[in-house]
This record gives sequence, structure tokens and C-alpha cells, in this order.
Amino acid sequence: MDAPATAFSYAAIQSLHRDRTQRIHAVFQPNSPHLADTGAASVTAAADYCLAHHVLEGAEAAARAGDTTTFDWYGAHPDANAATLSTSTAVGPRIVITPDLDRLPRSVFSETPYYVLGPDTTAARKVLRELATAAYNTGAQTGFGALLAAHAVVLVLLRPKQLGDSLDSWTITRLPGTVFSDHVDDPVVLARDLVHESGHNWLNDALAATANKISDDAQFYSPWKQTMRPAFGFLHACWAFPLTMIYTARVLSQTTGALHQFLTAYLDQQRSLLAPTADDHARVLALIPNADLRQRLHAVHHEALSL
Repeated sequence: MDAPATAFSYAAIQSLHRDRTQRIHAVFQPNSPHLADTGAASVTAAADYCLAHHVLEGAEAAARAGDTTTFDWYGAHPDANAATLSTSTAVGPRIVITPDLDRLPRSVFSETPYYVLGPDTTAARKVLRELATAAYNTGAQTGFGALLAAHAVVLVLLRPKQLGDSLDSWTITRLPGTVFSDHVDDPVVLARDLVHESGHNWLNDALAATANKISDDAQFYSPWKQTMRPAFGFLHACWAFPLTMIYTARVLSQTTGALHQFLTAYLDQQRSLLAPTADDHARVLALIPNADLRQRLHAVHHEALSL
């Protein structure tokens, strides 16, 4: 059974994307029920959803700052200028950018720096767009195309690193469909991190789409953080890391040399971290009222445990 492919195709998330996008568009274009086709760079419903949140976030910040020029730009660009910024990939048009890290804002809404598409946004250099394109293609070839198509629309490349360095990556709930990630000069590694962060975006959407709120009263030991974590954080780890394990196991035979050694060590490490979570994962799943969502989360966790 291909647990990830089964899990990602989720009608509840698709409905969430359509409904929220329509509500955001209604604020900026009250006479238009949906975003118009932008031609060669027309976007899917999932991409519309991601870009609409960039527009909403950027317009809100501009309004708070009294910046009418930028606010009006968002009103005139309900797709955040996607037609100009997009790069073609196996999972659809993607926006790949490399903003100045020293200028990434922080706010009370996010513990980590973030970036919002706006009038000054430019696409990443060609070599980095090609790296990202290859990463998306690799992810699709290993069975994660649906995940990346719907949950990694905007890729913010952060710091260039060397293979073996510690790589930071993250998402924020206010910008669904956006991934922030360090990168090495290898699409196989970038694809792994895209799968991981897209998994976080998927789970956030799945919980919202099914109106499942997880109580923070119970805490569980996280082998990844080596500390007790609320059920929400523990569940996210027990979803995103298994996805990267499944991806790594599938891509491993296509690698050689230092990359093969790196990924083999990563998979071995993740096996040892995931194994002791089996009992607690079952307890966390019991906190989720929606049976369909529980089954999807269980299937991926179970497949990763069997690797």
C-alpha cells in the first residue's frame, strides 16, 4: 500500500482551499467570485490558496503601515504577480525566491522569520530555479507529487550549505503552501526537505478542514526535540519525519557516493527516533475525532515504522 499517495488525496483540504480563497478574493475583488485565469501561468486551486494568503498578509501589513501604494498593488495583483515569478515544474508553476535574509520580518504571529510576496519580489537566479525544479521533479517521481503540488507553491531558499551541514527549514501557519529552507547543491536533498515542510502544511490544512482541535493538556516525549511536547507538535513530528523516511527509502537506490552515505545515515537515524513513538502516537491519534484523518496519519506512521 502506498500510504502517502492515499493520504494526500483529501477532498476536505480541497474544499478548504476553495472556500478560503474565495473569501479572501471577495475582500479584494468583491465583484469577482474567483481569480481570473492569468494565461500561461494559471494556477491551481491550491496555488490560488497559497497566493491569496500572501496577498492578505501583505495588504494587512501595508494597511497597518499606512502604505497605500503597496496596499493598492495587492488589490491590482490578486495572484501576487505569479505570472511573472513562476517557474515550470513537474507539479505545476512554482515561485522560487531568494530574499535578503537580513530583511526577513518577524512578528508576533511567527517565531521564525518569514517573507511575503510583494511588489519588490524577484525570482531566484536561474541556477537556483533549476535546482528547485529538479527537486520538485524528484519529489514527484518518488510519489510525492500531489503533496508538493498542493502544499509547496512558494519556495523561499535561505542559506546555501554543504552536504552534512545542519539544514534549517520551516513553515508558518499564516502562509500555507509556502516553504522556507536552507539548501545544498543537490535536488535530492532539497526534495527531502520540501516533502518534510509540505507535510507540515498538509497537516495544518487537514486539521483545519476537519475542524479537529487537539488539546494541549497532554504532553508526549519527542525523540527529535528530546523534550516533552504538546500533542500538536508531537503529531506534526510523527507525520513529517515519516514522510521524509519514506521519500529517502524510495530515492536511496538512485544515489551514490557521499550523497548515498548521507541519506543512508539519515534514514538510520530516523528509524531509531521513530521507533519509540509507536505507543504515544496511538494515544495522540485517539485525541483526533475524525476517523478518516486518524487513518491517514496512522497509515504513514505505520509504513515508516516498517522501513
